[in-house]
Amino acid sequence: MRDSFEKIKEKLSTLSRRQIILGGGTLAAAGFIANQRPAKNAGAHNDYFLSLQNAVKQANLARPTLVIDKQRLDQNIATLRSHLRTGMNYRIVAKSLPSLPMLEYVMKETGTNRLMVFHQPFLNLVATRLPDADILLGKPMPVAAAARFYDELGRGRFTPARQIQWLIDTPARLAEYAELATAKNIDMRINFELDVGLHRGGLREPGELPALLNAIDAHPRLSFSGFMGYDPHLASVPGVLGWQASAFESSTGLYKAFINQAKSHYGDRWQQDHMTFNTAGSPTYQMHEGSTHATEIAVGSALVKPTHFDVATLDDHVPASFITTPVLKVRDKTEIPALEAIGPLTRFWDRNSAKTFFIYGGNWLADPVSPPGLQTNDLFGRSSNQEMLNGSDEVTLTTNDYVVLRPTQSEFVFLQFGDMALFEAGEITDTWSVFTQGA
Repeated sequence: MRDSFEKIKEKLSTLSRRQIILGGGTLAAAGFIANQRPAKNAGAHNDYFLSLQNAVKQANLARPTLVIDKQRLDQNIATLRSHLRTGMNYRIVAKSLPSLPMLEYVMKETGTNRLMVFHQPFLNLVATRLPDADILLGKPMPVAAAARFYDELGRGRFTPARQIQWLIDTPARLAEYAELATAKNIDMRINFELDVGLHRGGLREPGELPALLNAIDAHPRLSFSGFMGYDPHLASVPGVLGWQASAFESSTGLYKAFINQAKSHYGDRWQQDHMTFNTAGSPTYQMHEGSTHATEIAVGSALVKPTHFDVATLDDHVPASFITTPVLKVRDKTEIPALEAIGPLTRFWDRNSAKTFFIYGGNWLADPVSPPGLQTNDLFGRSSNQEMLNGSDEVTLTTNDYVVLRPTQSEFVFLQFGDMALFEAGEITDTWSVFTQGA
């Protein structure tokens, strides 16, 4: 009897230990799940986005609409101007602000006629509608595109020989442009693209320059106008251990070496006042407040600040561009076609997938920002017609409410919406047309 009792005691003891282990494992698993589950994120439109929604509703813009906050645009323009040192010129990056009225407004507010253009149809549009513009190409154009520009250019005040600088990146492209100048009997100003660290093309060594300048000097229709050194990579270099400062020094040092090479080549013929030394971009323009080599900086996106420009170097700029679109349908749960059975599991795991909202349009390069907690559904997929957005059970959107998104970039997204709506003092006050591609 005693032996049997001891065996039972031992068994109970073993079971107790096992239970403790299993119980601890359960608690650990529960803790892991609790730590790994996405946090619930929900809320209503804040006062700003509620005002934006009400303005769009009042204007009866019951469709996907690109909205520009004009007061915020003005704030960003003022911020830009505050960072321009005396003598530093500003060139507007037209692809990032692809609207003639917007360009006209920014040109007036910043006191510049300098534009950077990247697309042949837009080049023709700008030359026709903004005939006083001074244009620098932002990328090397195929020579056929340059030829088409001249073929499509009508009569007017715009004078390409004086108002356009064509960007050249290789000896082969320079030779093509020389042939075009000869064939069309036109004068062309040549600006060289420099690779100052981005490694996206352009001249890499000052030693490449003399042969190119000799080729220009030998051609009666070509003239040298300067350099363009785009350096957005600098904003992404970590500041630790002086890496960013070192990269900036290397970039500016290389640019200066090209300038010195050009000065040496021309000697007494050098005309500094006629040179364009363009640098920077939105992420890096503030790094050039003390630059002495550049004559101008190029900025576009910083004035409307899409999400890709939420970087430390633009902390003093504010988002000024939004997409508003109506909610078409609201469902109290999220269901995936043919996977309905896993719906409860996914809703349990991610409480921000509890409800479904189908919006008017979608699949833009844009992120939902208001109300907070909305997200796309990777299982359901994207849609340009009625995009699914999910949110927690605390998201109170109803049909005919609006979702607000921020574009990730401006140059392509802005072209998808037609006229931009201007938001100012709680109202939609005007519209600005966007560029058209042309035939």
